[in-house]
Amino acid sequence: MTERSQDDRVQDDRPQNEQPLPTTADALLARLQGMGVAYVEHRHAPLFTVEDSKQLRGELPGGHCKNLFLKDRKGQYWLVVALEDRPIDLKTLDKKIGAARLSFGSADRLWEVLGVRPGAVTPFSLINDTARQVKLVLDKGMLVHDPLNYHPLVNDRTIAVSPEGLLAFLRQTGHDPMILDLQE
Repeated sequence: MTERSQDDRVQDDRPQNEQPLPTTADALLARLQGMGVAYVEHRHAPLFTVEDSKQLRGELPGGHCKNLFLKDRKGQYWLVVALEDRPIDLKTLDKKIGAARLSFGSADRLWEVLGVRPGAVTPFSLINDTARQVKLVLDKGMLVHDPLNYHPLVNDRTIAVSPEGLLAFLRQTGHDPMILDLQE
């Protein structure tokens, strides 16, 4: 066995103890292409919050969304995807979606269940939920925007897809979304 020097190893931005993504952004994009889902990719500095996104996106057209990874008191995981400025009250959302007292899921659970890090949560992360542990809730109001903008598993890229393309992808992963008017 030949020992490799530090210079011969593949270098990336992950800390040495961090695991690689279960599905890479490029693998996700290949899957979308294979499904015939059109998208436009934008590369940018890493974004961690909606405010970061608002400051850096410029005139990027379409709907911009936030993604909330939640867990209820009974241990059910939820991914709620809504327009970025939509106020979400966890104290009333639980009744709308049939959950038992919601709270935010931890970064460790996010990684275990959806295979992404905070700041990169996206409906596309359901590609990694092969056990179908997560119930998906989509804001009805966001689906009128075309395109819709989401991170493709990493927060230094954004892809713009049609609502139809998003729904086709989600259904192919086995996640039939609950579509609700979250404005009420």
